[in-house]
Amino acid sequence: MPSSDAPAILCTGIAVQDIVFRVAQFPAPGGKCMTHEFMVVCGGCAVNAAIAVARLGGRAYYAGPLGSESDSVSNQLMADMARERVDTGGVVRVANATAPVSGIMIDGTGERMIATYRDKRIEAARAADPDALVRDMDLVLADNRFPEFVRPICEAARRRGIPVVMDADRATTENDPLFGIPTHVIFSSECLRGTTGDADLSVGLKRMAPRMGGFAAVSDGAAPVRYLANGDVLTMPVFALDVVDTLAAGDVFHAGIAVGLAEGLDPVTAMRFGAAAAGLKCTRFGGSMGAPQRAEVDAFLAKQT
Repeated sequence: MPSSDAPAILCTGIAVQDIVFRVAQFPAPGGKCMTHEFMVVCGGCAVNAAIAVARLGGRAYYAGPLGSESDSVSNQLMADMARERVDTGGVVRVANATAPVSGIMIDGTGERMIATYRDKRIEAARAADPDALVRDMDLVLADNRFPEFVRPICEAARRRGIPVVMDADRATTENDPLFGIPTHVIFSSECLRGTTGDADLSVGLKRMAPRMGGFAAVSDGAAPVRYLANGDVLTMPVFALDVVDTLAAGDVFHAGIAVGLAEGLDPVTAMRFGAAAAGLKCTRFGGSMGAPQRAEVDAFLAKQT
């Protein structure tokens, strides 16, 4: 159990049930394949991050929309989060709606293919009292899958001087006002390229700099993380490990950054901690269930030079 002085981190955004199949290789269009391994696990950027935060020693809280009280998928997600010691007091249940569900195949190289169903009705959900949600938090970690839900929460945190880390996962527009709120914005490569239309991540990061008021970086799978420092783009290498499953790796990366920042690390050191957590996650099948425990990450980093 996290100690009472462990950082309290609110993860806000999307929750998804992931149905994950492990295959030797993806089938050709119109083809079929057999699998001898599958799991049904929690998914979605914010929920994956919350689970990782709890495993990395933080006190994890989740706020986001889910389906109605009678929706079995939503109920299962709530139970799974409770088992992982994630506080779900910020969940908003939407009448007559169902939780998002993803069907995922992961091949022998660890790459994934994802199809997601999302009930449009849950997009109308809003947190009743954003200020109450953030009142006792040390940091807020938000994804941008439900921007109208997370924006008031991020704004409430900033009014209180609470750091906000944005997992920029969904491609949007360059002038998206959500980018101007956080203290830290961490793009996925897909999001940054889709938002700016520029294939060069360094160019895209510089292009977005005027839209953001704090630290900015972009992850790129096994390639080094790029980040802005005094107008220059610098790089931080990630860890080369045997990849089994990349599902949820980016979310674990963000969780590690959030925990590191909440514990007082500088952004680059926090990203290194997050990269170690994400790398260990990639060595295990099962999406969010592969997120490592804090002791594993500390031991791994202790062996690095």
